[in-house]
Amino acid sequence: MTQRERRRSVFLQVNGWGQARRIPLSGDASTRCYLRLTGGPNHQRAMLMDADPVTCGTQRAFVQIAGHLTAAGFSAPRIFAADIAQGFVLLEDFGDALFAQMLAQSAAQEATLYCAAADCLAALHQQPAAQGLAQARPAVLAQLVAPAFDWYAAKASSQNTDSAKTATVALLEASLRLHVPHFSVTVLRDFHAENLIWLPDRIGIRRVGLLDFQDALIGHPAYDLVSLTRDARRDLGPDIASVTTQHYLSRSCAEPAPFLDAAAVLSVQRNLRILGVFVRLAFDAGKIRYLDLLPRVWDHMMRDLTHPELSDLAQVITDNLPVPDQSLLAILKAACPKTPTP
Repeated sequence: MTQRERRRSVFLQVNGWGQARRIPLSGDASTRCYLRLTGGPNHQRAMLMDADPVTCGTQRAFVQIAGHLTAAGFSAPRIFAADIAQGFVLLEDFGDALFAQMLAQSAAQEATLYCAAADCLAALHQQPAAQGLAQARPAVLAQLVAPAFDWYAAKASSQNTDSAKTATVALLEASLRLHVPHFSVTVLRDFHAENLIWLPDRIGIRRVGLLDFQDALIGHPAYDLVSLTRDARRDLGPDIASVTTQHYLSRSCAEPAPFLDAAAVLSVQRNLRILGVFVRLAFDAGKIRYLDLLPRVWDHMMRDLTHPELSDLAQVITDNLPVPDQSLLAILKAACPKTPTP
């Protein structure tokens, strides 16, 4: 037993879950790990988040935002116990009905699930923003695309793209200042089908279980809708993105045209950053499977780069970043360290 495992056992013992059965679950893009606990007090189930502060940072934000969301009537996991210093959080188990898994088995409920998620976002955006979060200002968002050049471009070719990175950041910041001037709502940031759980026994917005929100920011309402409808991990059915967007707009007070302009710019920002982050995960963490998602991310970005006011940005990106076709993916995979994918 490792020192980390011993600390985990002590945490569970102190909080009354020492005798519970522990079932490891597959992880996400982070270095956190999760265990499902069964046979706890009064035969309860729970989840244990094990997030070593050395590699994962503090989970204080997760606990605070979970409290904010549940107090506002959303289905974030209830926190049963937490040791922030050691990185252990004991939380409510929502089960296994992830949107992504349900829709992989049957797409019949896709419109229902996505519109329920849009309802959840519209309700969230009517609430006061969570306290103490950083603001997703245009300059901050623009700088976040650096991994597209520092990782994706750097690993894909030997061409020096420093000047292209500088130009991209400047053009993107200008577009964000024009189309995304407001940052006023809680943005969960990773609001997509692998982080949403269907809870049909609950009512209204509480039917959507929320996960993975520790990186939340104060930002523009379009950000999380972009995360949902331009999903890096799955293809949406025909018209689902449009139906979901229109459903959101019908539930919000946003003006459609400016909102859609903001969504296009935020999609480019988000997907440009993801290109680099996924390559970093492949090379740094051995998570080579993320390279197979690059073509979908690229396609999302290219569709939104057709926005007429993004033509200069589109030119810089297409002139300096290679298309992630199968040939390039093979080169990237061959160059990755042969580390087992967790």
